Amino acid sequence: ICKAIMLALVISLLSIPAWAFGTSLAVLVVGSYLMQTGVMGAFGVIPAHLSELSPDAVRSLFPGFVYQLGVLLASPATAVEFLLRDHFGYSRALAMFEASAIVLMIVVFWFGPEKRDRSFMRETEIPPVSVVAE
Repeated sequence: ICKAIMLALVISLLSIPAWAFGTSLAVLVVGSYLMQTGVMGAFGVIPAHLSELSPDAVRSLFPGFVYQLGVLLASPATAVEFLLRDHFGYSRALAMFEASAIVLMIVVFWFGPEKRDRSFMRETEIPPVSVVAE
């Protein structure tokens, strides 16, 4: 999953010039489409990745809790974007902020853990049931 997430993030990173600095409607549409493709390719599978990483005892709680904790930690993002906009202009602020966030996420997924092909079946052995004919 990590490699797929990183590929989607690279697509988003490469689309930034067209997305933020497009000079025509067609360039902006293509840039926006590629950006959204990368964003959904990366964030659409994060719940599955979090499920793979979660301990068995808290698997039902862990993905949602960690995802919402990430949203909480990212809540100052709008204020940071406005500060950047005031100093560099809107297009450059968008490009700098998104590029920084995408590169940071690529680094996190590059060095982060992955539990590939993890089985979600219970590890305990259930004895077979025998049927007695009467």
